[in-house]
Amino acid sequence: MRVIVVGAGALGTMHAWHAVRRGHQVVHLEREQQARGASVRNFGLVWVGGRAEGPDLDTALRARQLWEEIGAEVPGVGFRASGSLTVLRTEAERAVAAEVAARHDAGRRGWELLDEAETRKANPALGGDFLGALWSPYDGQVEPRVTQRALQDRLRESGRYTFLGGREVREVVGERSVRDDRGELHSGDAVVLCTGAWLGGLVRELAPELPVRRVRLQMMQTDPLDGQLTTSVADGDSFRYYPAYAGGALDALNAAQPQHPTAAEHRMQLLMVQRADGTLTVGDTHEYDQPFGFDVVEDPYTYLAELAGSLLGRPLPRIRRRWAGVYAQCLDPALVVHRERVREGVWLVTGPGGRGMTGSPAIGEATANEMGL
Repeated sequence: MRVIVVGAGALGTMHAWHAVRRGHQVVHLEREQQARGASVRNFGLVWVGGRAEGPDLDTALRARQLWEEIGAEVPGVGFRASGSLTVLRTEAERAVAAEVAARHDAGRRGWELLDEAETRKANPALGGDFLGALWSPYDGQVEPRVTQRALQDRLRESGRYTFLGGREVREVVGERSVRDDRGELHSGDAVVLCTGAWLGGLVRELAPELPVRRVRLQMMQTDPLDGQLTTSVADGDSFRYYPAYAGGALDALNAAQPQHPTAAEHRMQLLMVQRADGTLTVGDTHEYDQPFGFDVVEDPYTYLAELAGSLLGRPLPRIRRRWAGVYAQCLDPALVVHRERVREGVWLVTGPGGRGMTGSPAIGEATANEMGL
C-alpha cells in the first residue's frame, strides 16, 4: 500500500512511522522544509500523570510504552524516562496531591506523595523552599527540536519512505490523491492529513465545521544549568490545568489560594525540563481568544523566571530564547484527537491540544488500525 502523509510534525511523522513499520510505502509532504510549528516549540514532555481517566490516560500510557521502544531504536529522539515532580509549596497544594495519590487510579499513574527530604533526594537541583512533591514516575521526555528529523532519518533506511519538504498541499484530487503548490500530483491508496494548527484553506474546505480551536502559548529556554535537573518539574498550578487532579481538594485550593494575578491573566502553569545540552525549557501560557497577538508579552517571562528560581533556590540561568507557538485543540474534552474521514480514503487527524508530543505514537497507531493499514 502507498500512503500519502501531509504534515511532518509530531502527528504526521508518527503516522508515517507506523505506516512504514507495517510494510507500506510512504510519501511524506511538509509545507516548510521541516516542521516549524508546535511540534518543535514544546517541552518534549511525555506527560502521563495529569491525563484524565479513560481514553486520555489509556492513550498516554500506550504512547509512553511506544516512546520507550522507539527511543531504544532511535537514540536521536533523546527519550529519557525521567519522571516528574509537581512541587508543593502550600498545605492546600499538598492536600490535592494527597487526595489524588490515594485515589483508585493512582497505581496506574504511579503517583506517590513525597515529603521534602524525599523530593530533594529525587531531584537534588531543587534547592528552594517547599513541602514536598507529587512524584509521577511514568512521565518522560524527548528532544522536540530534533525528534521528527531523527525518526525521518530512520524511516529513510527502509527504502519505502520519501520526504518532500517545501510542498504545501493545495488540493485533494478525487480519491486518495493530493496536489501540491508546485502542481505535482501525489497518488496513493490512502491519504492522512496532519496539518497541525493550519485549519484554514484546504482543511476548511474538507471540514468546514471542524470542532477544533487554536491555542497560543509562550515559552523560553535558558543557558545551561550548572547541574542536572534529574526530573521534569511542575508547580501547583498544574493541578488547576490538568484534568486528572479534579476533586474536592482542588476545589478547596481554587477557593483558598487564587492564582498569582499574572498566572491567572495568562492562564499559566510552570513546567521546567532540562534539555540534553543542559539548557532549561520553561513555560507556559495559554491564549484562546483570536486574533492572537503577534508579539510576546514580557510579564509571564518575569513571573516564570522568579518562580522557577524560587524552586531551584537560585536565579534561573540567563534566558537565551523566547518564542510563541500555536497548537490545535479538540473542543470535546472527552476526545484525545479529532479523527475524521473527510473523503473516501482521506483522513484528517488534528486537535490533540497539549498532548501532541505525549500521545503522537499511540494516536498514529490508532489511526493506522482504524484505516486497516
